[in-house]
Amino acid sequence: MAEGAEVVRVAVVDDHPVFRLGMVGLLGSLPGFEVVGQAASALEALALLGSGQEPSADVVLMDLHLGEGSGIEVTRDLVRRHPGLRVLVVTMQEDDESVAAAVRAGARGYLVKGATPEEVERAVRAVANGEVILGPSVAARAMATLLTGRTAARVSFPELTDREREVLDLVARGFDNATISRRLVLSPKTVRNHVSNVLAKIGAPDRAAAMLRAREQGLGGD
Repeated sequence: MAEGAEVVRVAVVDDHPVFRLGMVGLLGSLPGFEVVGQAASALEALALLGSGQEPSADVVLMDLHLGEGSGIEVTRDLVRRHPGLRVLVVTMQEDDESVAAAVRAGARGYLVKGATPEEVERAVRAVANGEVILGPSVAARAMATLLTGRTAARVSFPELTDREREVLDLVARGFDNATISRRLVLSPKTVRNHVSNVLAKIGAPDRAAAMLRAREQGLGGD
């Protein structure tokens, strides 16, 4: 926070200029907010916020799709470098996989782009205060998931990271890299790297062998 007036310093990362500029204008018009920067790509976001001892912003509004880059990966990188930085995802996507991926990456909030100005303001203030917040539609589905009583299954392939296990699960379902990229909100290059790492770690000579091994371990189911 800025000294004295409890000003929330905000940065906006979105590759759509109309939305980005509109969000910058909205936040700049609200009392208690200071827009300290904006970025249109993953590289610009990391240049703006990723260097230095302290980030220039308290809260970052982050889109998931940044052209060739992924807002998930940028979020993970920024939070790793600056654990106190709060990321609020603002995106068109509200499917469970995107929400889960954002939260695992370190996001503290998740809104869809149809949110009202009042909802945006509340969400930014809440995240700045250390709360975790989900938009109404996202929260409703999250609560429904909790109420189903789903429990965690035994972890397969403990040598893999969580992200690699997600990729392997989708490989076991028969999805190609392009589909995995869309579902996990990752760049195609990142997916290719994950698949290569998975094959090496589990000792599978090719994708078909990895699919078979994954299914034997219970991955790739509904």
